[in-house]
Amino acid sequence: MGMDLYAGTLTRYYAHNWKTISQQWAEEHGYGFQRVSSTGDALGEETVSPEDVQRGMETWRDWLLKALSQPEQVPFAVWEEDNERPYFTDKPDWDAFGALLLVAACHIYGDPVPETVAKGWDFWDHPLIRRMGEDRSRGWSLFRGVEWWLPLSETILFEAPRPGGVKGAMASVSLLRWELEQINQLVWQAEEETVLDWSHTEGYPTDGWVDGVGQVTMGETHRVYRTESLARFAYSVFYRAVKFAEENRVLILMDY
Repeated sequence: MGMDLYAGTLTRYYAHNWKTISQQWAEEHGYGFQRVSSTGDALGEETVSPEDVQRGMETWRDWLLKALSQPEQVPFAVWEEDNERPYFTDKPDWDAFGALLLVAACHIYGDPVPETVAKGWDFWDHPLIRRMGEDRSRGWSLFRGVEWWLPLSETILFEAPRPGGVKGAMASVSLLRWELEQINQLVWQAEEETVLDWSHTEGYPTDGWVDGVGQVTMGETHRVYRTESLARFAYSVFYRAVKFAEENRVLILMDY
């Protein structure tokens, strides 16, 4: 099950008015494409109108911001919800995301970065990544299982029910921005132009094939990936998402 990064409104996301980067590629090259849920079921057309979705997202947003507010605190700024705002999406996938966490953790704790990682590796079980997740002195959202970052200027991390009632860890886009800045300062000290280029010049091997539903499959020769290249690729995708989210004041979430 792959992982895409989406930056946009919740209305557009839940109304399914967006296309993953794989879907866009498949359509551009004449392939069929069908998205499936985490259970393997095909995702059909949305039966709820975009207007109803927007009202639901606005209700959830208002409830959440009120629940987060503290007495004597300036209220959180409300972000806009609609079904027309532009969105950003790309596919770092889990292996590259794990490589980014591993490179960051290795530099934080002074351990050497492994040259490669295996395809489909269980990065959450890596000792250094687990250590970062349990390190209460740091509290980084990237290591705490956060999958949603909200367009708030405050650097916060919390747990709350998402639309639909499933509880999960969330943070602010500003906290994610700070974490990415810390990683770059610690590991690469790269200029923004270089970082933006990494999403095109680094990452997964490019040879493979596409099946009937647009799923990209790599050849069997690629069972391991270069850790640093994957990490730079994932970093670039997350950086682009943060940049887009800040410019358009929208949230970022992982889709899988």
